[in-house]
Amino acid sequence: MRTVRAAETAPTLHPWRVHAEGLRVRAGRHLAIDGLDLSLRPGVHGVLGPNGAGKTTLMRALATVVEPAAGALTLLGAHVDGRANLRAVRRRLGYLPQQFGFYPRFTVREFITYMAWLKEMPKAATPDAVQRAIDRVGLTNKADAKMKTLSGGMLRRAGIAQAVVNDPELLLLDEPTVGLDPEQRLEFRDLLRELGADSCVLVSTHLVEDVVAACTDVLLINEGRLLFQGTPDDLIARGGEHDAGDSPAERGYSALLRQHRSTV
Repeated sequence: MRTVRAAETAPTLHPWRVHAEGLRVRAGRHLAIDGLDLSLRPGVHGVLGPNGAGKTTLMRALATVVEPAAGALTLLGAHVDGRANLRAVRRRLGYLPQQFGFYPRFTVREFITYMAWLKEMPKAATPDAVQRAIDRVGLTNKADAKMKTLSGGMLRRAGIAQAVVNDPELLLLDEPTVGLDPEQRLEFRDLLRELGADSCVLVSTHLVEDVVAACTDVLLINEGRLLFQGTPDDLIARGGEHDAGDSPAERGYSALLRQHRSTV
């Protein structure tokens, strides 16, 4: 099925931060991403899709965790096809997976400092960068608490902090709002808008309303293929009063999935 795209907008001066052509990525033996074409500039891009659509596999491929099975992938102007390129790209990206590992006895500050070291950040700049990341996610009063003492929502915020500590040019967040309360989700939306001013941010989520509120661009993926790319308003316009959903955005989302399924 042909991807439904919004009308072309005026060109910007920013180069592509993500560019994929015919991308295929396996999750085990399953081809989770199947021939995906994608080009993204700076901004906040929400990635929607049902369970098993390929969202997490796409995020893992863009984070250079898994290697594409076929197709071309360029991140931050570098072809992802060699160890030297991978190392250079990884210094410039941030990634929060659905589940991330940490040493329980580390404090929040020690954990984020360790992640900054893994990203090969300059030693002299690290303390200020770590404190800024902690402050941005609202963990200032928990900076010296052990990771094992944090609630689920606080752990998620610590995960976001490690992802942004290096001010990444490409930021990948897989289900970042899991465990956050409504007030924290509102604060997180503000942070996304701030980050998207200069960086290319991808947020994978099931929460359509978060995407509409915080994202400049919406991607809908199903069965490993890109079905739609456009603005939140474009997504809303796809729905009708008889489509399933409690909001105009949810109705647009369900309408696109219904149209896709009726053609396969």
